[in-house]
Amino acid sequence: MATDYLDSVIKQFEYYKLIGDKAIAQVPEDKLFWQFNEDSNSIALIVKHLSGNMLSRWTDFLTSDGEKPWRNRDEEFEAPAFNKTELLEQWQKGWDCLFSAIRPLKADDLDKTVYIRNMGHTVTEAINRQLAHYPYHIGQIVFLAKMLCTNAWESLSIPRGNSQIYNTEKFNQPRRKAHFTDEFIKPKKD
Repeated sequence: MATDYLDSVIKQFEYYKLIGDKAIAQVPEDKLFWQFNEDSNSIALIVKHLSGNMLSRWTDFLTSDGEKPWRNRDEEFEAPAFNKTELLEQWQKGWDCLFSAIRPLKADDLDKTVYIRNMGHTVTEAINRQLAHYPYHIGQIVFLAKMLCTNAWESLSIPRGNSQIYNTEKFNQPRRKAHFTDEFIKPKKD
């Protein structure tokens, strides 16, 4: 059961990363930095925050507090001074840190205690906390990307008006285990 949980959370994180990747890829570089007002976040700021959070939470995950002394959370919400390439590198660095921490975990690790801001969490609780946090922000990225791309937006799931066609295709196939990336993210047509 614990191994199934670990496999499932890895797939969930991979799925949300893929959604973020595909949304960000559709946004022109200048629009990645657009903010509705000074109290709102741009896609770039959300990426900067997620990366900062991931690096803090997942570096030395089992052995040090998830809120690292070197993290400056407030700075994550200040205007980033980089381009799309550097933004994507920062995005990838955060995800690499997460996957490097989670993939080696074993069932025995799930009941261990880790700390976030000096508050104890089981490893399972700490994973679940981030599994709720990251999709929250990735949803914001998708919302902003869809709004900023207007008519050029390519759906990340079932496009409007295509539910019946999609369902017919799925029900014409044999039953199988769901894979989040296969089930909901359609490959981009070249």
